Amino acid sequence: MSKLENKVVLITGASSGFGEDAALMFAAEGCRVVLAARRIDRLQNLAAKIQDAGGESIAIPVDIVDLAEVQNLVQTTLDLYGQIDILFNNAGIGRVDWFEYHTPERDIDTLINVNLIGLMQVTREVVPYMLARGEGHIINMVSVAGLMSPPLIAGYSASKFGVRAFTDVLRREVAPFGVKVSGIYPGPASTEFGRHIGKNVAYASLRSKVNVHMTSKYVASRVIDVAKRPRRMLIIPWWFRIFYIFDTLFPAVMDWIYYYYVRKYHTLDEEK
Repeated sequence: MSKLENKVVLITGASSGFGEDAALMFAAEGCRVVLAARRIDRLQNLAAKIQDAGGESIAIPVDIVDLAEVQNLVQTTLDLYGQIDILFNNAGIGRVDWFEYHTPERDIDTLINVNLIGLMQVTREVVPYMLARGEGHIINMVSVAGLMSPPLIAGYSASKFGVRAFTDVLRREVAPFGVKVSGIYPGPASTEFGRHIGKNVAYASLRSKVNVHMTSKYVASRVIDVAKRPRRMLIIPWWFRIFYIFDTLFPAVMDWIYYYYVRKYHTLDEEK
């Protein structure tokens, strides 16, 4: 019997990438999976796939920046199952470009609303029920961008530093009452997310130098590991922890490296 069998798992951003793969894996462990995202057609196809394999899943369309929709998502889940054992906050968007090219609406307002405020709203609606039961596990998909601040991802990194802070604060508030909180910090991975963050020659060059071949399924499998064996944080791949430590201990050296990199690639293209 799986340690996760019969657990009710609520996953945001479940229509693709880490969320989709984690949903399939949670279902394979015997969990009852609630799929939440904006693309209802993708959710329904995923729910049908889980059900065809003998699992249990429902699809609920939601825009996590809309509080009323978030409240409906949580209440519908509770009405159906009576509990939420695991909340996997996975919804997120990104943007790669020099900050002066970020658009105020999508690349600042919407990005922060989805990645940080939406995550906090979903969590706020779920936490009281977990506290009342004296158990539960909240898993936040953060990013190594919440640990380090390389150029070209200003808005994204700012949102993820916020998620990191929120994750740490929440853990310290609720752990004494039986609710666990974990942060997942993956480096670059091959997902649909990476195809929608914009294209930039400098970023492509930087990513090619930090060659990471993580798949979405691998990251999702580590989410399952954390659900089975809760921990404060998980950085993947493991050697990104070395980058994080170096960045923390020697920020001036990292600044110098980034200064060289930016001077090499940054150009103010008037036609952009």
